[in-house]
Amino acid sequence: MGKISFAEKVKSIFSRSKIQDENFFEDLEDALIEGDIGAKTTVEIIDSLEEKCRENKSLDEHSALEELKKMLLPHLRRANLEIQDGKVNVWMILGVNGVGKTTSAAKIAKLYADKGTNVILSASDTFRAAAVDQISMHGERLGIRVVRHQMGSDPSSVVFDAGEACRAAGGGLVIADTAGRLHNKENLVNELKKIDRVASSKADSGCYKKILVVDATTGQNALRQAEVFNEAVGLDAVVLTKYDSTAKGGALVPIGKELGLPFAFVCTGEKYGDISFFDPDSYLDEFLGL
Repeated sequence: MGKISFAEKVKSIFSRSKIQDENFFEDLEDALIEGDIGAKTTVEIIDSLEEKCRENKSLDEHSALEELKKMLLPHLRRANLEIQDGKVNVWMILGVNGVGKTTSAAKIAKLYADKGTNVILSASDTFRAAAVDQISMHGERLGIRVVRHQMGSDPSSVVFDAGEACRAAGGGLVIADTAGRLHNKENLVNELKKIDRVASSKADSGCYKKILVVDATTGQNALRQAEVFNEAVGLDAVVLTKYDSTAKGGALVPIGKELGLPFAFVCTGEKYGDISFFDPDSYLDEFLGL
């Protein structure tokens, strides 16, 4: 039997138990923690929900589930990532290796290229041959220009050249794929800070964004990664990858709550089209099985 989704677990609690049952809130608390919402946030939400149910005795199980959604909703904001026409827009794509960062960069590139935006991919993870080759392959498949340098060259110089190329073309969007060697944190942070300075100088005013990619299957690690990258360069938005019916994805709640970060996209599969703009309402409806 395959893994059951978080929504199915929640539905099971609400269908087999009544709010008045002794174990109802305990079971719900366990499910939320298992769903990667995190112990601290879960306890706060359960306490609020219990109080709400005590105050309003007429609340049934479905109404309680709707109340749960209302409590989660304020922590899940949609990022406003608008491309300014005729300007040089630069988006730095960040994340640890293995979260689907390079593929996400390609998906975002196609999404905007299909809308008529001049998109340039910057192969700024210059110390990993596979990363440069991968982004180049995506560019070739999609018909999108890729700016790349020799292996081992300064990653910030690739962003510099991509920004120059974008300006020469009358503006557009530079999407910079970056390194994610978190095991070598100090070197990585220094490298990203340098790319950050250069990318910021190449983008027009208000046109520079730093976007973190996290994997839905990594749970609370996603929050820790967000903390590291946010501290290093200051993030503007988050992308969730590998999100399907069995992935829990609850880590978005503490990322939004603790760090105040909004969410830009959700990626659900390997195809270029498997990306959508983050919508808090529909995300929570799917997450909770409403």
